[in-house]
Amino acid sequence: MGILIKNGKFIRMTDENNDFIGDLLIENNIIVKIDKNIEHKSGDLLIDAKNNYVTPGFIDPHCHIGIWEDGMGFEGADGNEVTDPITSNLDAVFGINPLDPCFKEAYEAGITTAVTGPGSANVIGGTFVALKTYGNNLDKMILKNPATMKSALGENPKRVYSGQNKSPSTRMATAALFRETLIKTKEYIKKQKNALEKNEDFEINFKLEALKKVVTGEMLIKTHAHRADDIMTAIRISKEFNLNMTIDHCTEGHLIADLLKEEMVKPILGPLIVERSKIELKNLSMKAPKILSDANVEFAMMTDHPVIPIQYLPVQAALAVREGLDKLKALKSITINAAKFTGIDDRVGSIEVNKDADLVIWNKYPLSWEAVPEYVLINGKIVYKEN
Repeated sequence: MGILIKNGKFIRMTDENNDFIGDLLIENNIIVKIDKNIEHKSGDLLIDAKNNYVTPGFIDPHCHIGIWEDGMGFEGADGNEVTDPITSNLDAVFGINPLDPCFKEAYEAGITTAVTGPGSANVIGGTFVALKTYGNNLDKMILKNPATMKSALGENPKRVYSGQNKSPSTRMATAALFRETLIKTKEYIKKQKNALEKNEDFEINFKLEALKKVVTGEMLIKTHAHRADDIMTAIRISKEFNLNMTIDHCTEGHLIADLLKEEMVKPILGPLIVERSKIELKNLSMKAPKILSDANVEFAMMTDHPVIPIQYLPVQAALAVREGLDKLKALKSITINAAKFTGIDDRVGSIEVNKDADLVIWNKYPLSWEAVPEYVLINGKIVYKEN
């Protein structure tokens, strides 16, 4: 059985025909047709959107849902393995509880995909996974794993390891360890290839094995950086090793917007609705999205859940609009840009034929403070319907 959505105001997040009034047909979990008037076939479920807005499901491109469980304290905190600054071999899947109630809060608010993983205690922390937010079997919720590798610069690794009286306790040591590990990975690849060609035994190093696709550019790496100097360190390392990197948080990016444009940086901004709880956040500004937009820097926005509860992802985007950001650019930052910056835009982030049928029908314009979902669909299944 298919699902036909009629009379929708589709905000498609595509470069062409972005705003479309008409119908959409779902079959076998994907979008199969978008047209002005699609005939309702017997057996297909009909949803009348009643001229309300329809968007792709929202995407949080950087959060820690399920790996820092809601209200659990230490028992539910599995995001930072603070025993070694290089833990690239860690896989977020083994730390996520899909029964964390925040997943339900996410999809009921229209967030249908979350890219979640380790925190920023370590210089290289492990891999993030892209998940659909509905389900109780994590393996069936996975959209892409691994989605990205996680790395961190600045205050966090420095604070964690200076507290243990070990390296890295300075920004210099953090950068040195990051670079040294990438160099070791490149050498590891050469030695592995040589051993295979000679049919010789080769000892697997799980940390370096996990970084192989990072150094070849096949896997994205998200680098935690707040301050402008740490952002520049990330850019420097990315250029040296030709990495496919996003800069996450990018709190002071608006202070060097011209450089971000010049270097074609992919910033994932946020969380923006927080207190300036540490020195790195002293230049935190809700105006940052507008400033980057004016500089023609394409960006995504994230919650860093649980720092901002994930259901408030669209609230953050709406507040950026209040500060002057264009509405469509705000929506793109939590849909197609979030998908592009996490390597999942082949399946989600826009309303297009052959993409996953992750859709939200809203009672108001989706960035209105009154907006709530009337329907949420994930993989072509209605997972939430307003009573």
